[in-house]
Amino acid sequence: MPSSLPSSQHRAQAAARVALRAGKRTCARAVALALALGAGGGQAWAGPSDPLHVYGGLGYFYDDNLFRLSEESPGYDNQRSDSARQSVVGVLFDKTWSRQRIQAQGKLSKVAFSHFKQLDYDGKDFQGTWNWQLANHLEGSLGATYAQTLAPYTDFQSRERNLRVQRRQFVDAAWRMHPSWRVRGAASRDKYTYELSVQRYNDRTEDAVEAGFDYLPRSGSSAGLVVRRLSGKYLNERILAGVVRDDDYEQDELKARIVWRATPITTVQALAGYARRKNAQSGPRDVSGFNGRVTASFTPRQKLRLNTAAWREFSAIENYFYTFSLNRGISAGASWDASAKVRVDANASVEQRSYEGRLLNNSPDDLSDTLRQASVGATWSPLQTVQFSTSFIHQERSGARFLGNGSFKANTVSVNANAQF
Repeated sequence: MPSSLPSSQHRAQAAARVALRAGKRTCARAVALALALGAGGGQAWAGPSDPLHVYGGLGYFYDDNLFRLSEESPGYDNQRSDSARQSVVGVLFDKTWSRQRIQAQGKLSKVAFSHFKQLDYDGKDFQGTWNWQLANHLEGSLGATYAQTLAPYTDFQSRERNLRVQRRQFVDAAWRMHPSWRVRGAASRDKYTYELSVQRYNDRTEDAVEAGFDYLPRSGSSAGLVVRRLSGKYLNERILAGVVRDDDYEQDELKARIVWRATPITTVQALAGYARRKNAQSGPRDVSGFNGRVTASFTPRQKLRLNTAAWREFSAIENYFYTFSLNRGISAGASWDASAKVRVDANASVEQRSYEGRLLNNSPDDLSDTLRQASVGATWSPLQTVQFSTSFIHQERSGARFLGNGSFKANTVSVNANAQF
């Protein structure tokens, strides 16, 4: 948004995955992304010699189509745009005892809108991870996260506030049974709940269990297989045409996991293979086929970092008539250290959603839409503990109007200031 508090490299990868998924969860999520470019910047400042840090920040953004309405829509109260102010305070903790590392973060934010004041909310973000190691061959992690933020309005027309809470617990372990072989296992649970009563049909849990192995040659690359089962359960009844629906599902996956150090400056990673999604009740058709994501990073110069990704994945939709979609997309990004104190970031992505989880037999079965997103931002760090940032995000969707919003265009501008103590 993308599960623990990992190293700075892994944290950057997690942030990239959140940006890639913004195509399917726009509106307020894009607003949050713009603010997070500044408010989240302090997470990377904590050094190993300073386990505890307090940070705070202020942010402002303007969005010219806050609810992602179609071009012909006049908006609510004849108003399509809005601006908001955000204040953030948080605590970071990172401490290693022998081979045990504890990482934790707590962040509280307050967002106040200028016109649509009913959207004002208090955001919460808590994360904690224990990265453990026993002897020289067994290691893993155990942790949990909690996030409360404004849910997107992309596939749902409303101007009421709708907070979404996501809770996650996870555990994983890896055993280096041989210098060149490793076996792994993991389990996790994600739970989503919504504040708005008419959106509570989306309340659900997603349980995942996986096992696999990796081959680890001396080159630093790796290759392995992963077997995974994802079980989704909806917590509240959904009634369509007077019939109570069971929208639970199971998804089984067999995927290859590859990390290829192609050159000293080029790395390719892939988690891709076969997936089959089976639904508990007839309606949405069972689907199967290729499913996965491939990413590549390239560092032609010390101050320039490039990345690209391509994916084909099943994903939940927060809509009353469809439960999931098949998403295909590509993205590209760049990060340039213009000077010792200035960094410039740019990203672009295109994603197409095909709506597979149809619940009504008389609804169209070939709906799709395409979201294009581009962003550019700059960060200035005059001091090691002070950051100023600004960003511009453009989003444009074309495609099906059946879900309500149809095609739209939106632009978001944000500025942020953060300090760590």
